[in-house]
Amino acid sequence: MALNLGSVNGVEVRRLTAPEARQWIDGLAAVLVDCVRGGASVSYLAPFSHGEARAVFEGVVAEVERAQRILLAAFVDGMLVGTVQVVHALPPNQPHRGDVAKLLVLRSARRQGVGQRLMERVEVEARSEGKTLLVLDTVTGDAAERLYERLGWTKTGVIPSYALYPDGRPCDTTVFWKQLPAQS
Repeated sequence: MALNLGSVNGVEVRRLTAPEARQWIDGLAAVLVDCVRGGASVSYLAPFSHGEARAVFEGVVAEVERAQRILLAAFVDGMLVGTVQVVHALPPNQPHRGDVAKLLVLRSARRQGVGQRLMERVEVEARSEGKTLLVLDTVTGDAAERLYERLGWTKTGVIPSYALYPDGRPCDTTVFWKQLPAQS
């Protein structure tokens, strides 16, 4: 059953500090587990436990603490329903670039504007860190691919059999980029 989120204005997106992320680590882990159980190709194979997902986010929190990663979370009525990250600790010749990673939305909260709100906030937060180019990859043919196209991302191409679904089947991956205006 889908959450009744109403308009996208009912979705609150926040940038989490390391202490806040620690406070929400079980909610972040629950979103990741739900996505993997739903068949999303987001780096992990089934079976995938809550404990494994907690360990993933403990690593993310450590990178947030070291200012190597931005972590955003989406909330509806105080419940964490989605998350996305921007990795910005890159080689010295790429200070202008960020990698968008792990756009995850609970299956019960999809098609309600959560992913769009998270991606809009990604751009704001990346610009605040001086990023003018974002890149990402996603499963070819997935709903996220259509979201990125609607939000003005440019498709670079498709890499066949780039990753695996949680059940071990290969999936193609589409690579996208988006130029952001420089912060004034």
